[in-house]
Amino acid sequence: MPTTKLKPKKNPVKKTSGGETKPGDSESLSNHLQKHFGFDAFKEPQEKIIKSLLSGKDTFVIMPTGGGKSLCYQLPAIISKGCAIIVSPLIALMKNQVDLVRGYSSTDHIAHFLNSTLNKGQQKIVKDDLTSGKTKMLYVAPETLTKEENIEFFKDLEISFFAVDEAHCISEWGHDFRPEYRRLREIMDEIDKNVPVIALTATATPKVQSDIVKNLGLREPNIFISSFNRPNLYYEVQPKLKKDQVVKSIVKFISQNKGKSGIIYTLNRKTTEELAQMLIANGIKAVAYHAGLDSKLRAARQDQFLGEDVQVIVATIAFGMGIDKPDVRFVIHYNIPKSIENYYQETGRAGRDGLEGKCILYYSHKDVSKLEHLMRDKSLSEREVGGQLINETVAYSESAVCRRKLLLSYFGEEYDSDNCGGKCDNCKTPKELHEAKTEALVALKAIKELDERFPITYVIPIILGKLNPQIKMYRHDELSVFATGREKDEHFWNSLIRQMLLENLIKKDIEDYGVLKLTLKGESFLKKPTSFKIALNHIFEDSSEEDDEESNSESIATDEKLFELLKNLRQQEAKKRNLPPFVIFLENSLLDMATLYPTSLKELEKCQGVSVGKALKFGKPFVNLIEKYVEENDIEKPDDFVMKSVVNKNSNKVFIIQNVDKKMPLETIAKHKTLKIEELLEEMETIVASGTRLNLDYAIEELVEEYEQEEIIDYFKGCQTSSLDIAREELSEGNYSFEQLKIMRIKFLCEYGN
Repeated sequence: MPTTKLKPKKNPVKKTSGGETKPGDSESLSNHLQKHFGFDAFKEPQEKIIKSLLSGKDTFVIMPTGGGKSLCYQLPAIISKGCAIIVSPLIALMKNQVDLVRGYSSTDHIAHFLNSTLNKGQQKIVKDDLTSGKTKMLYVAPETLTKEENIEFFKDLEISFFAVDEAHCISEWGHDFRPEYRRLREIMDEIDKNVPVIALTATATPKVQSDIVKNLGLREPNIFISSFNRPNLYYEVQPKLKKDQVVKSIVKFISQNKGKSGIIYTLNRKTTEELAQMLIANGIKAVAYHAGLDSKLRAARQDQFLGEDVQVIVATIAFGMGIDKPDVRFVIHYNIPKSIENYYQETGRAGRDGLEGKCILYYSHKDVSKLEHLMRDKSLSEREVGGQLINETVAYSESAVCRRKLLLSYFGEEYDSDNCGGKCDNCKTPKELHEAKTEALVALKAIKELDERFPITYVIPIILGKLNPQIKMYRHDELSVFATGREKDEHFWNSLIRQMLLENLIKKDIEDYGVLKLTLKGESFLKKPTSFKIALNHIFEDSSEEDDEESNSESIATDEKLFELLKNLRQQEAKKRNLPPFVIFLENSLLDMATLYPTSLKELEKCQGVSVGKALKFGKPFVNLIEKYVEENDIEKPDDFVMKSVVNKNSNKVFIIQNVDKKMPLETIAKHKTLKIEELLEEMETIVASGTRLNLDYAIEELVEEYEQEEIIDYFKGCQTSSLDIAREELSEGNYSFEQLKIMRIKFLCEYGN
């Protein structure tokens, strides 16, 4: 097969005289477009693609999601003699496409699908319509097409052409490899080798493009590559810190985008269910979608989303391919995708109408490890390919370069600017540039000394001086470049090499995937180095993972001045009622008030240790003080949004109450929740302060003598402080421990505070 250069052609249409259907002129095609689809004009380059197919030429189309790929085969199918066979990878996608085509037509028999969901009676109806010539489009799964009985049936039909949709599935480098796609050329030849083939995909790297042409056996195809740039989409990557903070961030974002449709992609089924429940608890109409649901329920939930009965669908990658909903306003990735192809196609479901589309990716090293772990049972070659794809996604996530430029570069397209005008987080808030001429030389020399035969994953260990079995075997530790860059870390070298690729100092070999080679520009730089500045982004290097104890996310500072005012007010209110101050509100309740500025009793309830009853009983003077303070100081409340939990605010609360009822030792309760004893007592005090009684007598008996209990209770009855340090000094000259006083204060709150 002749080698095909994979780039857009200026005049790709070659008119031929063969075949039953002559290519229509532009006026005729425009009339058909208006008549059958109601559109006034084609999008570029739809008309050229249709003319290519109608002229009998094999045609290869790479067009971003929302660019109008489907029309490129649907219109030719309608106006050609015979029926077009369209190979489609997903049952949901086939149904969606057939419904859309039927929506444009006055008859349902214009389009059918043939797959495993149809019973024998339904299959007979489809085949009767095909035999009678009523059907112009038949959607089939690759598995359906390869069945012998179907091959024999199709041989007797008049086929106008074959269309292979989502053609990236044919490539081992594609992000959804399907072995059945490898037999398509063989099967199509068996049915009718004289009809043209059109292959279509929304996402394909140069390597995947080459693989599609080769494996589909496309005969000197006309190739149409539209720009991968989606100018209306905004790209952002956020560090994924503690799980509850990420969920809160998502719920808050969706609440601020009320009524706007969105998709959240997650890595596993359990997370889809949990996130959907959390959204529902916060008044957002949402459903989960994953392969574990039965097909009827999946179809129903898909229809709910398309029909806008739900605002958000939380899904695994089982959802979305070919879903034609033009007004999806945001796509959130809760986990890092397996590849840039996955990411590009999934984010491409936002803003297909050309209007606003926000694409937010939450990134953590832990998620990367999970993806790598999922590949452990695959073959060595699959692990290598998967590893390459994951590395590309990591590079995108950690980069400080324009995200649009990175995405387009990945698909072999050059973006003619270094800044997309604030349409990604890196361009919106640009990072500082650092001189890296010396380091760029180190990288170029390393690639050169390795004879330009190795990928980035091999080059970086050489630069860092990290030995592994392969490096030892090749004796590359003896190279002069070995360990010449060890003063910088792996993140730095990854970022540098990615930016050198973007600046065309080096390139990747398409046929030998991932191998780094010097360009003419790189060779020139090596001989005569010039300034080379790069952006560095270390935001993700030391970020806490979702299960870590601490996180710097959403660290809203406490208003110290307001905190002091609230403490004074608490003292006054306590004296009025002849109660200790901590009975009114705990210190952590006051800290929350001085952080969140609650100006109503409803908002006050969201603070730690404040129940509905406590807010009603003691809250009025506190919210009045805060309201006055906010107004006088012109304060903008940092977070008017408070997320509701599916169970309750305190995830440990039910567990603690149940185990105290069982008289479980405090050490055991703490161990189960990986808490220190002082942390457990803090949580218990908050539970009690908010109105729930805990009978801790069984634990107190172990810690405090009976006469000591009486002394401490008497002290709390008359004390004017909330400080346990002061209590220790005033009681028996500091002989009591913090734990003894804390547990007794919890008992006091149970008996006198509620």
